Amino acid sequence: MKAAAITRFDARLSAEMKDLFEQAAELGGYKTLSEFVIYSAKLQAEKIIDKHNEILASKKDQEIFFNAIMDSSEPNSKLKKAANRYKKLTRSNELSDSSVR
Repeated sequence: MKAAAITRFDARLSAEMKDLFEQAAELGGYKTLSEFVIYSAKLQAEKIIDKHNEILASKKDQEIFFNAIMDSSEPNSKLKKAANRYKKLTRSNELSDSSVR
C-alpha cells in the first residue's frame, strides 16, 4: 500500500483564536494544536461535502420523480395489481375503523 504524500498548510490567525484553539485542543485530548486544527477542519470539510452530495442526490431524485410524472405511458400489470391491493387494504381498514366507533 502506497503511503499518502505529506504536504504543508500554513495559516495566520489572531492570538485570541490561537488561544481558543489551544484550549479546545487541550480539553479534547489532542497532542498538538495542529492535530486539533486538522481534525476539526477535516470534520467540517466532510460535513460540507456530505451536505452537497445530499443536495445533488435530492436534485437527481426530483428529476426522476418529475420524469415519472411526465411519462404518459399506461401503468403495467404489476402497477395495476399493486393499486388494486392498496385499494382493498384501505377499504378494509376504513371498514374496521368505522366498526370500532
